[in-house]
Amino acid sequence: MGKIKIRDEQKGVIFIALIILTAVALSFVFAFSLKTNIVEDALKEKGIMRTLFVIEDDDSSMLFSSVLIYNPTSKKGALVNLPGHTGAIYQSLGRVDKLEKVYSEAGIVSYRNEVEKLLGMTIPYYAIVTLENFIKVSDYLGGMRVFISEPVDCVSEEGERWLLPSGAINLDGDKINTYLHYRLEEETEADVQERYQNAMAAFITGLHDKKFLIFVKSNRKRYLDFIKTNLKPEEETTLFQAIADVDSESIIKQTITGSLRRVDGQQLLMPDNNGEFIKEAVKQTTNLLASTEGTLTSRVYVLEIQNGTTTQGLARNTAILFQNASYDVLSPVNAPRNDYEETVIIDHIGNMDVAKIIGEFIRCTNIREATPEEDAESSSLDAGVDFTIILGKDFDGRYVQPSRR
Repeated sequence: MGKIKIRDEQKGVIFIALIILTAVALSFVFAFSLKTNIVEDALKEKGIMRTLFVIEDDDSSMLFSSVLIYNPTSKKGALVNLPGHTGAIYQSLGRVDKLEKVYSEAGIVSYRNEVEKLLGMTIPYYAIVTLENFIKVSDYLGGMRVFISEPVDCVSEEGERWLLPSGAINLDGDKINTYLHYRLEEETEADVQERYQNAMAAFITGLHDKKFLIFVKSNRKRYLDFIKTNLKPEEETTLFQAIADVDSESIIKQTITGSLRRVDGQQLLMPDNNGEFIKEAVKQTTNLLASTEGTLTSRVYVLEIQNGTTTQGLARNTAILFQNASYDVLSPVNAPRNDYEETVIIDHIGNMDVAKIIGEFIRCTNIREATPEEDAESSSLDAGVDFTIILGKDFDGRYVQPSRR
């Protein structure tokens, strides 16, 4: 039998095929080497992490949602509550409506986009937990701890009796369901939203307290299967392990504030200052979390706001602004005189970094350290004052206006 001869043309084809196979093999190796964990990469950069949480009700509508802003370096975090009745012109709906309608009609991706616009920041990650799974997680965590100021004893529209004791108590799955759904006649929507935010904080605290159990290799899938995210399994684990390290005792709580208006037959919460205030408040909190690796958030700072003008209610309204930005504000008072031309921030604790952040919130750069007399006066107050803000004629109710001189 003679040898099989390979023509030159066939040799060329075989050579090209070998080149293609080599290129394909190298591309697979290269792709595998580039396989990354995006959450792990974000942690290495030591930046602020943001995650949108949505808790669905039994009918798959949104029960409540929050954004967790978290500094993994300092372990400090903030929860921004998103009232479902927040009103705006939502591009994804093409009309003025409730924020919760975006979720039910357009889905989680559009909802996240609208929340990003509302808060003025990007949110890379989202997590969805159904009410059924939220209840199961509560049981798995051994309950969620919340504070109830007054005992609850009321009956639902369906005739179900709702009972909850008062005090700081651990709520199992059934009780957390009651806590989220009971309604009292004298309650406002703000009271309900506060409960939602407390439940979310209790969930984050539960992750922290039981992280030694949750993230054991044999257990973590069981827990994380309750949560639907936009991440791969290994990225989910990395994210929630990071979140579970949060300093659960010092979580800052914020919410959207505004005025209630009736639009097309439904009551909407229209954000203050056309939505600019919540953006500024969230930016302020984020700056606090990010500054000096989070050391500025070791405690809540006490502010005293004084009205140094003849404008009635100026200090009171400004106090509300700072309270919503997570500061502890004493009852507003009048300054010793009412002819201050310029707003001034007085630093009683020698922390100019924090003073500047407070100044940025109202665009005030006139900052000075307190005199011994001013320090003595502030220390005589019950709470002790960290910073005094005296409002001048250059303050328009939201910002200090630059001098025209």
